[in-house]
Amino acid sequence: MNDAPQIKPPPKAKSTLRSRLAAVWDSDLAWNFRHSPVAIAAATTTLLIFIAAFLAPWIAPQNAFDPGAVRLDDGFLKPLEVGSTGITHVFGTDSQGRDLLSAILYGTRVSLIVGFASVGFSMVLGVSLGLIAGFVGGRVDALIMRVADVQLSFPAILIALLVFGVGRGLIHPTQHERMAVIVLIIAIGLSHWAQYARTVRGATLVERNKEYVQAARVMGRTSGAIMGSHVLPNVIGPVLVIATINLALAVIEEATLSFLGVGVPPTQPSLGTLIRVGQQFLFSGERWILFFPAAALIILALAVNLLGDWLRDALNPRLK
Repeated sequence: MNDAPQIKPPPKAKSTLRSRLAAVWDSDLAWNFRHSPVAIAAATTTLLIFIAAFLAPWIAPQNAFDPGAVRLDDGFLKPLEVGSTGITHVFGTDSQGRDLLSAILYGTRVSLIVGFASVGFSMVLGVSLGLIAGFVGGRVDALIMRVADVQLSFPAILIALLVFGVGRGLIHPTQHERMAVIVLIIAIGLSHWAQYARTVRGATLVERNKEYVQAARVMGRTSGAIMGSHVLPNVIGPVLVIATINLALAVIEEATLSFLGVGVPPTQPSLGTLIRVGQQFLFSGERWILFFPAAALIILALAVNLLGDWLRDALNPRLK
């Protein structure tokens, strides 16, 4: 008696995660990254700085902002000198005996928090206004673009100073130190939204007349749903490039404002505050107090800028 042929069950599907990782590894962007020494060096440097900054409470020799951990008799120690507590101060100390390496790690964390938050705020605001201007058009488009044109005619630092001054004026004096970081984030964010808005508006003007948008309208999708679900994913590429480059600009802008004394409060010093303190000792011989925070700011800004330049070239179809 012949048995009926057995139907074999289909083979188990391979792990989707592994296939997705393989697809990412074989993509043009990943190939371009693997064959760009500058991009690899910039990404590695940026990643190391980020890790060191956000792990500052665990890897810093001391809490640079804790008055109880600072000893005045260790002031002006040169790099690699050992303090009275037995700590080797790799970058030396400042006038208050504060370990400079710890201060840079904590200060970089403050600068990065302000930079990321301000870039996120400006990106959300600019992308939203750009989508509305390009999709709705008419008077709404004209109004948003004229405001963007007026803002782009002024340097970003002046816009940030104006917004920061107005923001501090609207806050009670007792809340100035507490709200300084939030006001600074809003000030820097409002100084960069126009770039996102103009870029997204131009891309949206191209996308809104394509067939998939017309099909979504026929299906009864609302304008907000079409902009968020269909148009936005197709215009987000250039936005990521602008955000990467603007991160370095935001960090430099925050350092500039803090250097001028209108940034973060002294209780939460950033790289700009450390540079402002260090320049007071530039001509008295203690040059390391200025050199190391300035070097940290330059390395961070250069690494992020190089990474943003590579990303811009890699995503540019004209260069492929």
